[in-house]
Amino acid sequence: MALMDMKTDSLAFPNSSSSTARRKYDVFLSFRGEDTRYKFMGHLYQALIQKGIVTFKDDEKLERGKSISSELLKAIEESEFAVVILSENYASSTWCLDELAKIIHYKNETGMIVLPVFHHVEPFDVRKQMGTFEQAFVKHEEKENKERVEKWKDALTQVGNLAGWHLKDDCFEIENIKDIVGWISLHLKYDALPYIAKDLVGIYSRMEELESRLALGSNDVRFIGIWGMGGMGKTTLARVVYYMLSIKFEACSFIEDVREKSERDGLVGLQQKLISNILMETDLKIGDKYDGVIKIRNRLCCKRILLVLDDVDKLDQLKFLVGEHDWFGPGSRIIITTRDEHVLIAHNVKEIYEVNGLNHEHSLQLFLSKAFKNKRVPDDYLELSNHFLDYASGLPLALEVLGSFLVGKSIVEWESALERLKEFPEDTILQVLKISFNGLHDKVKEIFLHIACFFNHWGKDRVLEILDSLGLYPVIGLKELIDKSLLKFMYKDIVWMHDLLEEMGRDIVRHECLDDPGKRSRLWRYEDIENVLKNNKGIEVVQAMHILRNYDDDDDEDEVKETCWSPKAISQMYNLKFLRIDGIFHDPQHLPNSLRVLCWRYYPSNSLPSTVQLDELVMLWLPQSKIEQLWIGTKNFDKMKFIDLSNSSLSISPDFTGVPNLKKLTLSYCQNLRELHPSIGILKKLVLLNLRSCKNLTCLPDTICNLKSLECLDLSWCSNCDNLPENLGNLKGLKQLDLSGTVIKELPSSIEGLTALTLLALKDCKNLVCLPSAICCLKLLERLDLSGCSNCDNLAENLGNLKGLKQLYLSGTAIKELPSSIEGAQIVTTCQRT
Repeated sequence: MALMDMKTDSLAFPNSSSSTARRKYDVFLSFRGEDTRYKFMGHLYQALIQKGIVTFKDDEKLERGKSISSELLKAIEESEFAVVILSENYASSTWCLDELAKIIHYKNETGMIVLPVFHHVEPFDVRKQMGTFEQAFVKHEEKENKERVEKWKDALTQVGNLAGWHLKDDCFEIENIKDIVGWISLHLKYDALPYIAKDLVGIYSRMEELESRLALGSNDVRFIGIWGMGGMGKTTLARVVYYMLSIKFEACSFIEDVREKSERDGLVGLQQKLISNILMETDLKIGDKYDGVIKIRNRLCCKRILLVLDDVDKLDQLKFLVGEHDWFGPGSRIIITTRDEHVLIAHNVKEIYEVNGLNHEHSLQLFLSKAFKNKRVPDDYLELSNHFLDYASGLPLALEVLGSFLVGKSIVEWESALERLKEFPEDTILQVLKISFNGLHDKVKEIFLHIACFFNHWGKDRVLEILDSLGLYPVIGLKELIDKSLLKFMYKDIVWMHDLLEEMGRDIVRHECLDDPGKRSRLWRYEDIENVLKNNKGIEVVQAMHILRNYDDDDDEDEVKETCWSPKAISQMYNLKFLRIDGIFHDPQHLPNSLRVLCWRYYPSNSLPSTVQLDELVMLWLPQSKIEQLWIGTKNFDKMKFIDLSNSSLSISPDFTGVPNLKKLTLSYCQNLRELHPSIGILKKLVLLNLRSCKNLTCLPDTICNLKSLECLDLSWCSNCDNLPENLGNLKGLKQLDLSGTVIKELPSSIEGLTALTLLALKDCKNLVCLPSAICCLKLLERLDLSGCSNCDNLAENLGNLKGLKQLYLSGTAIKELPSSIEGAQIVTTCQRT
């Protein structure tokens, strides 16, 4: 939805006295026919009618004269709402202006609700009669009397100051129409609803989605979950739907704060409340929770009820309150709000609606309605408002708390509050969010705090590897965080934590010791780290630290601010498990033996110090470093699983004899590397070998074919690599082989042994003439890329044997036709025809 400029009064509910009077029409539509009749207005009218909203549309057949007809005047007076579609040429019609003047007059007299729609016009132009509105009034002032013109101007000014919808893009027309119809539909239903929903923003699409999941036309018993992080508006949504639908059920009950009440009063108290609400009995006695189950099942099984259980956090609460579908009569609906999706899944709740944050326009509306109590918003506050919106990141609770806090405060006070938020988050918000954190397993709490302090917006695989290296069982831990709405995977592979949850996690760490950062478990602020290392603190407590490259404002990018702390300071942190450094600091002669993860971008030395023995190290990540030889001779790293030296100065491959448990080796873009040490063959657990763009690498040692666990081998753009080991087919577990940009002339015939291969990339292999017929033995191959192989002029006739092949890339080859064996196969091909 595109909401209008918020320098307006907010949309209001009809007052109880006006809404109780019976109207002939729900909605009166005012519009300029030439602009919108067969476009937006027509679609809106149809949507209103389909929703059962009685709508009066000013028809062209009505007699048009110099003054508005009595029929229209009567229709305006008999309508609950007026929707005014202010289009580009609206003001050019004296009829429309008279109609608007009457609508505004009636609004001021009776409190009629007027909803403007700014259809490709700016609210400011309407208020001030600028643009096409100004042009129209130039003509009117030539023909009409001054009093009539002034009345029109006043009407436009008033309607321009009302909140409504601002349509700038036809692409969002359907969304806007849904929102308008939803708003009107909601406000027509109940006189009791204004108090519950007076500040609701962006609720209509949510209600529509939830209503569809309720499927009220069905006579089955249905459980529906409303799931989302704290402060997202789950309870409000459930309450609005409850009040809207309650009259359709035989009996209803809304039980709020289930988590808190079950902790305080136990499940028996909740069972008693449920039965009492439904049966209107106050003297019911329940012996224990099992007796409660029997009474709920026996007493409610014939009643069609609507029940809301709000803020459920444990499976037992569902088992003993709404255990089975047959506890309730046909047509019953049970709505459950929770922060924990797993609770819903474990109880076999099929319909789960996730509540997400507000978009920017809805966020702005909610924030300003709180900060300015629905009054006009001065222009100089709007830019600052956006900074608060960024902080809240669409969380309704945060927008309400911040907006309410800023009521009546000056610009200077707003600026001061914003600066304070950066250092000291709003406690009211964090306390609500912290409820989910407090219920986590200790290991999961550690994962949450690590992500909040270090890994938010990182790649999923990298985070999993680091957390696994720290012994935190991340697969089950991350799933628990996702279930509790504390984390998401965006675009499938990005770890995403809401900004306020991130802030909450960092605040928890800060409160481990407010005055002394050396007594905190994690450090990420350079000022805190500098304080700790200068004074040689944090020896016992610090477990994880990220030292970010620190520049003076006027420094060149490559000039790093000098540090004056002791190089030995870090080595004395004997509980330090995770150390990430981005920058060029002291030569690392001393590192603590407790380290499990060492991530150091721009590592300054040409090798690891001979004095360092990192017995616990699992991950060594030194990208863009000056490393030339990782270590001399043999180094024993029995626990090492991951090495990443990408973009480094590596020229000599290390002896791998002392790292038998290595799983991933990344040496991509090491352009000085000429060969791999033959000891690589002992890495029986290696699943990834990435040598991409090692331009001086000419070949692989034969021992590489001993890597029985290898799944991915990337030699792409190793432009001097012209040969592959003949026994390559021994790599029985290999799934992906990328040889793009190499100068190989042919593939070894043993390739037929790569029976697990799903991807074979040979893009831009200019010297490759053809593929061996043995390739047709690769039954699992899904993607074959030969694009840019300009000397490749034919494919094996039996290529059709590759039953799993889905993608075949042939652009830039000399191939003129496909083998007949693959005709009709479901393969996506890109082929350059000659």
